[in-house]
Amino acid sequence: MRHAKGRLVTLGILAFGTVLVSVSVKNTYAAAEPSWREGHAIEIRPPELESDRPAFVGQTRAPYHATSPFHVTVLTDRLHAPWSLAFLPDGRMLVTEKPGALRIVDAQGRISGPVRNLPAVHYGGQVGLLDVALDRDFAKDHRIFFSYSEDVGDDKTNIALARATLDEEAGILRDVSVIFRALPAVSSTKGANQGGRIAVAPNGTLFMTVGDRSSITPWDVAQHLDSDLGKIIHITADGEPASDNPFIGRAGARPEIWTLGHRSEEGLAFAPDGRLWETEHGPQGGDELNLIERGKNYGWPLVTHGIDYSGEKINGGLTEKPGTEQARYYWDPVIAPSGLAFYSGNIFPQWHDSVFVGGLRAGFLDRLTLTTNDKVRDEEPLLADLRSRIRDVRSGPDGAVYVLTDDGKLLRLTPGQ
Repeated sequence: MRHAKGRLVTLGILAFGTVLVSVSVKNTYAAAEPSWREGHAIEIRPPELESDRPAFVGQTRAPYHATSPFHVTVLTDRLHAPWSLAFLPDGRMLVTEKPGALRIVDAQGRISGPVRNLPAVHYGGQVGLLDVALDRDFAKDHRIFFSYSEDVGDDKTNIALARATLDEEAGILRDVSVIFRALPAVSSTKGANQGGRIAVAPNGTLFMTVGDRSSITPWDVAQHLDSDLGKIIHITADGEPASDNPFIGRAGARPEIWTLGHRSEEGLAFAPDGRLWETEHGPQGGDELNLIERGKNYGWPLVTHGIDYSGEKINGGLTEKPGTEQARYYWDPVIAPSGLAFYSGNIFPQWHDSVFVGGLRAGFLDRLTLTTNDKVRDEEPLLADLRSRIRDVRSGPDGAVYVLTDDGKLLRLTPGQ
């Protein structure tokens, strides 16, 4: 047992060699960033776009507000590039590993072998095995959905969405079928901006993000309705376009498109009120939290609060344009947002009305409080002292918050003093 930066850290060895670490955290971010002060924005650097101005008060740099102390338990640190998790009815977790493995992890952090019969996954850069989600009737049909990058010939890849029946006890997927492939396929060298986040609607239909797949100077494919790239798509559990999609019947438009004008969407989740939210990476600056609404254009690359990686302005530095939606919140400079989750538990009363956003580049879990008019009231970075890239976050059935990190950890956050 040792003390470090005001934290009590204990180590214990569990069965199967799992290392469990408990951390009592009173003020995580203050230990890592002494400049973060109550009531002041945590970001003090200048914006990447010198001429940037928020479209409304509170759109960026919300004040920092400390809430609940918490314990961090490292359930395991032996995952390999984990990307997503989903809770099974018995409390165990399905976890995807980007190189191409699906595993079951129990509440003590014990990890299964790879679930068999997973399709071949193209792994490289930001692509690989991505999200996993349970069917609304999983307790009856044991059906899951998962997204991944696949080779399609001619040195091209695309983002696929598959359906399968999970046999947990046998550790195998049965009746695997691809129900959707994002078109067009692109060169396998385009390993960025993949999307792949899945959200299952209350009616059982599926939403999935598809990034613009670009790693170079912005291209405008996100504005083209004949392409799935840079879109959020909406399909049935059988892979058909959902009947209420906005562009069905429009000449030249792909019928599965729900919204357009996206860049690299890595978070997608329904709020408790049933509305759909998304996080996406801006270029150099201008990461976004968006409220997703049917048929709307979210602006990329016509408008952005960031700049190109070359340092050049994008579209003359335009940040607003009629016919495009503004982010409900943006970060500039970037945090590289990943997983997105609304808190649904009861063990952290101060976290009601909170949304959690994983920060890859920032190396913290960002907690935002949303107001009734969909604005961010305050911001609280968590886990900054771990200095890990936060890949995914989920509100667990036990009221705890669960976090995946790129360096192989699965964390559980519970109340503590």
